[in-house]
Amino acid sequence: MRNESFAIAVAFCATLSIQSHSEELIIGDERAVTRHLSLTELQTLDKDQINQHGRMLFDAKFTILDGAGRPAATSAEVPVKRRPGNTPAFFRTAGPDSNACNGCHNQPSSGGAGEFVVNVFSAEGVVNHEFDTLEPQFSNERGTPHLHGSGFVELLAREITADLHNIRHKALADSQEKKKSIKVPLVSKDIKFGTLTVHSDGFIDTSKISGIDPDLIVRPFSQKGVFTSLRQFSINAMNAHHGIQSNERWGVQWTHTNDFDEDGFDSEITSGDLSALVMFQATLPLPVQIFPKQKLLRSAVKEGELLFSQVGCNTCHIKQLPLTSLSFSEPGPYNAAGNLRASDESYQFEFALSKSGLKKDSNGHWLIPVFSDFKRHVIADAEKPHFGNERLSQRFIPNQVFLTARLWGVGSTAPYGHRGDISTLKETILHHGGEARTSRLAFESLTDLEQRKVVEFLKSLQLTKLENSL
Repeated sequence: MRNESFAIAVAFCATLSIQSHSEELIIGDERAVTRHLSLTELQTLDKDQINQHGRMLFDAKFTILDGAGRPAATSAEVPVKRRPGNTPAFFRTAGPDSNACNGCHNQPSSGGAGEFVVNVFSAEGVVNHEFDTLEPQFSNERGTPHLHGSGFVELLAREITADLHNIRHKALADSQEKKKSIKVPLVSKDIKFGTLTVHSDGFIDTSKISGIDPDLIVRPFSQKGVFTSLRQFSINAMNAHHGIQSNERWGVQWTHTNDFDEDGFDSEITSGDLSALVMFQATLPLPVQIFPKQKLLRSAVKEGELLFSQVGCNTCHIKQLPLTSLSFSEPGPYNAAGNLRASDESYQFEFALSKSGLKKDSNGHWLIPVFSDFKRHVIADAEKPHFGNERLSQRFIPNQVFLTARLWGVGSTAPYGHRGDISTLKETILHHGGEARTSRLAFESLTDLEQRKVVEFLKSLQLTKLENSL
């Protein structure tokens, strides 16, 4: 017994010795993050270790010792100094407004959605006075979406973007060769993004494109579809919600200082940290369809899915999209300046997303059950104005225009709508206007029982609980 105790004590001391070399042990330390990763260190870790570090960052309740807060900076996406004067450490409309990522993304577990009480506020995303105001008319209130399946979302967006860019490139070459204007349809994965007209002098007319930006880059994140990648989304959110600033955006190469927010801390989140955080989000499990145990409800789910297609909801909420490859590389190919890009570093972090639960089509492509077309649509009108209730246009996108919501997991993510202010799925459907008017009218023409079956189908699209959730 004595020898066993001695062996345990030796092992414990050895563990402390290892920790003292890899992490600085400080009595009474109140930092949430005791270790940061460089891109070089990232290469020495396996997938599970990187994912564990990413989850730690997602769950961490950041303190001022981690650099939380931004006394001299705003929530703007670009480095903007705050106006002089005292400001609260936390305030809802302009942030910082949260201690941890999972403070909002927590239902049913880390990486999930959030209810109305954890709504966030977004401004226009450009440089102006509105970042410092407490007035609600200068911000948009948004519900917290879930992040499950985000790696597949980004890969689909990358593939669609690549298709559209290839169409543009070929049209340019053909136009110059034939010395005449060429009009080409923009189609990827059977999704129609309008048409592009290319003139022989190289001028490109983008006036007839649909649901996408003129640069033909699909931006699948945020309710307006304005963020290209999980990395960009994470860098923005860390600054806006926590006051944790990445050197990729606020560092010396852009601002001539590594402490732009003047809180006394630099390197608040490193490029290695961000890659780990992206991996955690990218590998969150796919939403699934869970059938009720009762035979009557199971039958209703199956009939509801048919009715969902019959009334035209699947025109925008496309059930599944084909994905060529499950290989996720980081950083991504379409990141803008201020985010680490594939062209910035020789090192490329790459890992495979899980194929568990996925099926293939006849072409060997993976079918991703995302229930979206990755386009923006007008979804409000004079008759149904509810979804046009935002005060500010984000990135110059009209107030009544939103990215098609991904319905996978919708059965686990009440309340609904971009503001999280609708309590039932039926109400949400009945609020659809604009381009969704025809489908809404078709839904309204169903009998009450048929409408209930559509709702039962949507309720079956659920998130799974992450293991070892807090």
